[in-house]
Amino acid sequence: MIATAKPDLVTVNIDGQEIAVPKGTNVIEAARLVNVDVPHYCYHPKLTIVGNCRMCLIEMGMPAVDPATKAPVMDPATGKQKINWIPRPQIGCGTNVSPGLHVRTTTPMVKDAREGVMEFLLINHPLDCPICDQAGECKLQEQATGYGRGYSRFIEDKNVKPKRTQLGPRVTLDDERCILCSRCIRFSKEIARDDVLGFVDRGSYSTLTCFPGKKLENNYSLNTVDICPVGALTSTDFRFKMRVWFLKQTNAIDTESSVGANTVVWSREGTIYRITPRRNDEVNDTWMADSGRVLFKAVQAPDRLSAVKINGTDSAFDIAINAAAELFKANAGAVAVVGSGRSTVEEQFLAKQLATALKAPTYLVSRVGEGDKLLVSADRNPNVRGALVTGLIPTLPSAELVDLGAQIDAGKIKVVVTLGEDLAAAGLNAGQLAKISVIVLGTHANSMAGGAAVVFPTLTAFEKSGTFVNQQFRIQKFLKAVPPIAGATDDLIVLAKLVGAAGGAMLPTEVYALWKSIAAAVPALATTTFANLPETGQLLDATPFLALPFVEGETLHYKPAQHVVAAANA
Repeated sequence: MIATAKPDLVTVNIDGQEIAVPKGTNVIEAARLVNVDVPHYCYHPKLTIVGNCRMCLIEMGMPAVDPATKAPVMDPATGKQKINWIPRPQIGCGTNVSPGLHVRTTTPMVKDAREGVMEFLLINHPLDCPICDQAGECKLQEQATGYGRGYSRFIEDKNVKPKRTQLGPRVTLDDERCILCSRCIRFSKEIARDDVLGFVDRGSYSTLTCFPGKKLENNYSLNTVDICPVGALTSTDFRFKMRVWFLKQTNAIDTESSVGANTVVWSREGTIYRITPRRNDEVNDTWMADSGRVLFKAVQAPDRLSAVKINGTDSAFDIAINAAAELFKANAGAVAVVGSGRSTVEEQFLAKQLATALKAPTYLVSRVGEGDKLLVSADRNPNVRGALVTGLIPTLPSAELVDLGAQIDAGKIKVVVTLGEDLAAAGLNAGQLAKISVIVLGTHANSMAGGAAVVFPTLTAFEKSGTFVNQQFRIQKFLKAVPPIAGATDDLIVLAKLVGAAGGAMLPTEVYALWKSIAAAVPALATTTFANLPETGQLLDATPFLALPFVEGETLHYKPAQHVVAAANA
């Protein structure tokens, strides 16, 4: 890896605390480093600065110097250099640090200024916190506690605005709650590259709307809901379904492509209600695609597999393992393993152990779509690189199992173990499928499950813990969000049992314990443990794989915040 140059540091004083921060840091971020909260609404660390909410007002001063000699002017009372304070408050978001900068955030002037801003923001804001979707995570509600006067001097009628405006198929606007921070406008223009939102009318009649003939319907529209500091923009799907303080938050990974965007799964009593992005500046900043937010609906889909079956008949788990063992024994040397780019590193490791015990060839199925050059890559498998790292496959997979089909036609393969892959969709024809016995590990019904010799219902990514290796070769972990549905078994348990049935060594079936075996067998992961993986992931050595011809769209197109930084510095 190329070492990045350390940024130039400047020393500033915030509420009496001196701190060295990188040159160009704004006051809000500098204050955060010394645990000083500067309230704000329009400011977002990944968007350009507009300074229109005025909530982040501070006092600012610089060390005094003699205009003629440039010598420091000392304060005789303290013996220190005098500070020239600007007589009016300044905005923190639009102020970058400079050497010697002094900032005060708790003075009476600052408090009065913030209370004045809050009073203006609440003039036309509806008093509907009890029924607001944003209640519990509303920044206006939060700051009103600290800076609200507790009474209003406004005696006129509030402006009435539309309460349920559909900006697009997934976003609903409650216009009365909008505080005109413009975060959604800037996100759509700067990040999603879909300049579709703007303000119309003036003064207290200003309204957020779409441009004529356009809708907010890009695949990143719900990020505007995430960054809305109030309850103005809401998710049409999540609206009025659950109070956020009842929900459990679980760190997860978006499995729709190899980007590996970091997410949070929000659930209660075994039911998932929404998915939101989790900040990781190295992967996805604070964004995610809308398409990744609905993946949780697969957990309760009507086509979930929920019963172990042998030749279409319900069976007990141990009996099915014995049936698989008989197939392995009767067809020794004629078994193949079809892994999955959707499986976790841990599952792929066990699939490799199964293939080794059976002396079986291994395959993987490629899924390629059109990348959007943001957070959905052309590789629609989240963990092809995990299969490379664990040695499950030696090279990149193809979309169809042509070689496996040829082996079946030649009579060399008579049993196929498939990890969630539909062999018919992957190119095997009816004649080839008729020649083999199939052992299926899967979550949802497909053409394989109905006619398989043995079926093991397994878990979705929301019902288990594990790791994926994304397109940067960054290994990232995710955690179990909800309990598995009745009848489904953890993939690790099924695979470990199959390894034992194939004559291999008995391996741990729990993620944390299994990592000892993984670290011992996989050189790239020799110093890694599941417990110690950072929340932002860990980059692996990709050198052995750099020559592989990854599909176009596989390299990380999205350079987090780079275009925003460039715009801010222009």
